[in-house]
Amino acid sequence: MKKVAVLLGGCGVYDGTELHESVLALLEIAKAGASYQCFAPNIPQLHVVNHLTGEVVEQESRNVLVESARIARGEIKSVDELNIAEFDALIIPGGFGAAKNLCNFAVAGAEHQVEPSVKQFISQFADADKPVGFICISPVMIPQLYGQGVSGTIGSDADTAAAFEKQGGQHKAASVHEIVVDEQHKVVSTPAYMLASDIVEAHSGISKLVVKVLQMA
Repeated sequence: MKKVAVLLGGCGVYDGTELHESVLALLEIAKAGASYQCFAPNIPQLHVVNHLTGEVVEQESRNVLVESARIARGEIKSVDELNIAEFDALIIPGGFGAAKNLCNFAVAGAEHQVEPSVKQFISQFADADKPVGFICISPVMIPQLYGQGVSGTIGSDADTAAAFEKQGGQHKAASVHEIVVDEQHKVVSTPAYMLASDIVEAHSGISKLVVKVLQMA
């Protein structure tokens, strides 16, 4: 049985991991006969957002690992607990948490940096030549992790694509139903809610991404 690590960045689209994307990915992994283990960095969130109003909640702080445990039903580990030999692949859902907690793209744009413990975690898969699937906004981290010339997609947003290329990647526009595969680096990406208007559209690309990642594993 193949085993997939799933990297989360909190809980909730505006300040953490997008729940639909994470649940759909977990479901597709299980349906394919593989198993998964969720991970998250043990760090503070950038901020807390009231998901009813969309407003930042001042003077409240939350921990990314603790919040991610909501999605994982408590079955989660810190990124520094990874034993890379136990895993065949990695999948990273999106949501603003990927751009606020896993890296600081939401604040720094094209000058963003991947959070150090997250970079070390993902790099272990890259260094071991194990496939990684990036969903929604999480592909913005790809160039920093894989270097010049790696390809990926965030869909069709011009500004985000420009930031991707400024960091050394080759951005390929894709529809919500498509995946972009970099065979050399074993990187798969799909736009999901960067373009999806509903959960059915988000599922379309995510299901293809999980299938491809498991094929490459």
